Amino acid sequence: MTTFETIEEKYERLEKKKEATKLGGGQARVDKRHSQNRLTARERVDLLLDEGTFVELDAFRVHRTTEFGMGDKKIYGDGVVTGYGKIDGRLVYLFSQDFTVFGGSLGEVFAEKITKVMDLAAKVGAPFIGLNDSGGARIQEGVKSLGGYADIFLRNTLYSGVIPQISAVLGPCAGGAVYSPAITDFIFMVKDTSYMFITGPDVIKTVTHEEVTKEELGGAMTHNSKSGVAHFASGTEEDMMNQIKELLSFIPSNNRDDAPIVPTDDPINRVESSLKQLIPINPNKPYDIKELIKKVADENYFFEVQEHYAKNMVIGYIRLNGKTVGVVANQPMVLAGVLDINASAKAARFVRFCDAFNIPLLTLVDVPGFLPGVSQEYGGIIKHGAKLLYAFAEATVPKVTLITRKAYGGAYDVMSSKHIRADINYAYPTAEIAVMGAEGAVNIIYRKEIANSDDPEKLRAEFTEKYRSEFATPYKAAELGYIDEIILPEFTREKLINAFEMLENKVLKNPWKKHGNIPL
Repeated sequence: MTTFETIEEKYERLEKKKEATKLGGGQARVDKRHSQNRLTARERVDLLLDEGTFVELDAFRVHRTTEFGMGDKKIYGDGVVTGYGKIDGRLVYLFSQDFTVFGGSLGEVFAEKITKVMDLAAKVGAPFIGLNDSGGARIQEGVKSLGGYADIFLRNTLYSGVIPQISAVLGPCAGGAVYSPAITDFIFMVKDTSYMFITGPDVIKTVTHEEVTKEELGGAMTHNSKSGVAHFASGTEEDMMNQIKELLSFIPSNNRDDAPIVPTDDPINRVESSLKQLIPINPNKPYDIKELIKKVADENYFFEVQEHYAKNMVIGYIRLNGKTVGVVANQPMVLAGVLDINASAKAARFVRFCDAFNIPLLTLVDVPGFLPGVSQEYGGIIKHGAKLLYAFAEATVPKVTLITRKAYGGAYDVMSSKHIRADINYAYPTAEIAVMGAEGAVNIIYRKEIANSDDPEKLRAEFTEKYRSEFATPYKAAELGYIDEIILPEFTREKLINAFEMLENKVLKNPWKKHGNIPL
């Protein structure tokens, strides 16, 4: 006689299986993670998302592999937690790799789970977040594992510029696994606990005989300050989750939406008298451009991106009257704000992200030119500087530029000048817009007169002062329409807000093309 389960028994069996999915690789492995002060995959999801909003998908998926004894080692979820939830009430999709299951290694089904939520995120237009903590490809699955990675890489590429993609590295991320984060828009790392590299220290020692630790080779500060691969370095996992939430508050959910508007009581016409003294009288004396950024921003708040890398260039987000604006600024405190390889690449990628996601751009210019030197030329400063030029020229979002002091040579053109379609170009009275600095220009233009003079130094000083007063000013550019208005520093906030509000309904389309060929 056939015996059927009761409804209650069916429900009870479901609950038992659901409980089993939450254990991952088992209680012993979970306890080990906790003893190392590390969170589990699900704990990380709960920390990131609004309470009670996570909906898990594919919790009962298991791998299909039978080789190498894997047929007897099937664990629900197959090493990755996937699903969707909300952050500050906004929908996001995500995965969280579970190191307690096969070391978080990626196999065929593991990849299928990730690509499913990626496809859903793209369909509905929601940000996608990857919480990475993996030993890499699952060797027992061979080429299926490699194919799984490629399936993810393809979607990272196709959905780039469609939905924001964020990678959090919370443990190891090595070999081919690093390419998915590398394609995403922002990479977060935790100091001392996460690392990324193509080949690890042991392989490097064998091949090149160099000895290096994991942290030195691919730790959070290495990739935040030296390689520029990562964008944020957090002290703890909790700090990281808060940073991700903060970033999301500045950016839209997809390329058709606008960024969230955050109401503010900060007056539009707030006068910032301290800015009158910000720019030194001596053109060779530095000042901190971040002071200007913060003083014009709502509540004086600036969310900086890649603060440890290429510090001669500052990028990040502010709000002006509640609306997100991406900021690109030369930093006179570091290398006099000069453009070099790293600064150009850093800013170019940021500009392209902002343009892809409808975020207006504010460019603050104080640039003496491109960094000279053999290493820069051999490193391709021509090509890398052209990336920033290309990015600004291509961008169709509202673009407002303010020249605070120096804007010399080709760097003037590159930093969102009127000639590459900036909409509104302001300058302070302290602006110096010229082919080069007064001293260099005089040495070329008046070379013969100075050489034939009885007192060359006196004549050089006279010519330099004359050139500076007549040409190293914003007035020649204003006469030609390259500068729309010369403004007083204390009224910067109001001028910027009015300009961006005027440009709010800007429509500009580039010539039809499959895609451009940016100088990579």
